[in-house]
Amino acid sequence: MTPMPSTTSAAPAGRYAPSPSGDLHLGNLRTALLAWLFARGTGRRFVLRVDDLDRVRPGAEERQLADLRAIGLDWDGPVTHQSDRLDHYAAAVDRLTSAGLTYECFCTRKEIQQAVTAPHGPLGAYPGTCRDLSPAERAQRRAAGRPAALRLRSARTEFEIIDRLHGRYRGPVDDLVLRRGDGIPAYNLTVVVDDAEQGVDQVVRGDDLLPSTPRQAYLATLLGLPVPEYAHVPLVLNTEGTRLAKRDGAVTLADRLARGETVDRVVGRLAASLGLAGHSAAELLPGFDPARLPRDPWVLDPDSLVVAGRCP
Repeated sequence: MTPMPSTTSAAPAGRYAPSPSGDLHLGNLRTALLAWLFARGTGRRFVLRVDDLDRVRPGAEERQLADLRAIGLDWDGPVTHQSDRLDHYAAAVDRLTSAGLTYECFCTRKEIQQAVTAPHGPLGAYPGTCRDLSPAERAQRRAAGRPAALRLRSARTEFEIIDRLHGRYRGPVDDLVLRRGDGIPAYNLTVVVDDAEQGVDQVVRGDDLLPSTPRQAYLATLLGLPVPEYAHVPLVLNTEGTRLAKRDGAVTLADRLARGETVDRVVGRLAASLGLAGHSAAELLPGFDPARLPRDPWVLDPDSLVVAGRCP
């Protein structure tokens, strides 16, 4: 396929792309701060994109933007919304389909979980149950009322990326979903299309997303799009060693302010967890060096807002 046309001629950019499913917690704010520092520290634009195709709660986006501004982040251009870009995702799917790189999948989530992994695929990969259905078999499933997702017909089982913090990383690639059975474009597709069209050549996000990155990089190559520079940063964990969540206590900016803390103090705590000193994003920028970032997660006790130890 010929490369997809670019819709931006602006300078390269980094980005942050929250889902408006609720208030941002300290782990989210820490990652957003890092994405901003990486971008601004390398002379890139910084763009903000809202992943509002699913799990949207009224008022969440407004509170998220307010919190990002409060800790000193700014962005270039207007905030974009994935719900305004459905035609872009459809165009990418059409290109892949025209090239013979997609197929309908009628499997339920339960059937996929119970299926055996494909013989030549990575552990946990989609086993290809619907990959070679005949036209009659597809028609039979449609007649039974089964909604069809659309999957990529992958020619690879692995793909290698280079990450700023993790180095060379080779991860699994399977027949990933491009469009869900309810018609909503899948995350692995939307993030690839959005980043390329917005000129995002630097992706900074939590390292829990590292395993899915080879799939996205591979998909970008199929669409003729550039593969960004990646930096998957350590997460913030609770004292049980699992990813921090709002259920862990006073972990949002509003929670901390309600306890009498100031925004400056909260930013200072986030900075200290990264080996930095300062109480605003602007103060942290001059001394920011990605090579000196910690590689271990920050284990946080919300009741004291101190490091409680390293994740085992």
